[in-house]
Amino acid sequence: MKKFLQRILRTPIARLADKYSSRPDKARVHEALSQLHKAILTKQTKKGEIVQFNAKVDKFIVLSDQHKGAKNGSDDFAIAEKNYLAALDYYYTNNYYYINLGDSEELWENSLSDVKKFNQETFEKEKKFLERKAFTKIFGNHDLYWDNDPLAPFEIQKLYGEKVCVQEGIILQTSIEDESLQIFLTHGHQGDIVSDGNWFSKWFVSNVWAPLQSYLALNPNTPAYDDHLKTTHNKFMYEWTALQSNIILITGHTHQPVFESLTLFERLYQQLNIAKETRNDKEINRIEAQIKMKNANKNISVDFSDYKPSYFNSGCCCFSDGDITGIEIAEGMIRLVKWEYVADIPTRILLEEVELDIFIED
Repeated sequence: MKKFLQRILRTPIARLADKYSSRPDKARVHEALSQLHKAILTKQTKKGEIVQFNAKVDKFIVLSDQHKGAKNGSDDFAIAEKNYLAALDYYYTNNYYYINLGDSEELWENSLSDVKKFNQETFEKEKKFLERKAFTKIFGNHDLYWDNDPLAPFEIQKLYGEKVCVQEGIILQTSIEDESLQIFLTHGHQGDIVSDGNWFSKWFVSNVWAPLQSYLALNPNTPAYDDHLKTTHNKFMYEWTALQSNIILITGHTHQPVFESLTLFERLYQQLNIAKETRNDKEINRIEAQIKMKNANKNISVDFSDYKPSYFNSGCCCFSDGDITGIEIAEGMIRLVKWEYVADIPTRILLEEVELDIFIED
């Protein structure tokens, strides 16, 4: 009976998932971000906090989208777990504040009890940050449980050994050259009509929609493999922050790393356009070789030079090769980093970095 239902329902349900989850509405995205940002600043929400920090001294690591599962065939986190654990050791030892940006637990496909049972070591390492008051946990659409289940506060207290208020967003505030700079962080599912609607839609996605996709063997946790150009959702997030002043926005959700409003491939395209303008044949050949190596389209003609460098995406901690990506804020810099296996040893690799003071507008 299960196979019969999967056969007849999988296609229409997959189409519905694509329609409502993959096509966010720009107006909804912008309205949701504006409302959350204002609510945190004016302290109109209990699920948002403001943290003042010294850009030259304080250090933050932002990791998202672990999707911790039950160590079964559909557990996307299992292969990346060693990288994640090594990263947590590194950031704890180096006195970073850890912001977990949502979808940490894959609760669309698994029960909370199974996730807890098979991920005890990761929870223990996260707990170490909490014990020194250097941990913020934000909920996403795959772990909406932390936001809308009445038992969630009790369960998370059991998990970490103390009370934890799981947030919807956090604003880091600092001063650079006597100018205020805000770093606004949230998971990034804002504007998703399924998982960012009213209380009924949130209950529906947690208790009906997610279990239905799991039953039909649909994978609702697919990273953005086509990372040459920004996903629609990332574009809408960027367009919101481009309208703001002295605000950096950092999200997760799409599993697509974005740095200074561009994907890594878009930055290559930008460099290629510059090389062509200056007729630097050596540089043109070098960049085109990189693009070809990644099976990207070297004929993309979009001009990326006008993008305001104000949007970042942490990527995810469940890439199919075991890599994880994250955003570091430290020593007056913001960095995109990757942890990958080098001879089976988790290794931190710096991908991009830029000074925070470039985000202060004249």
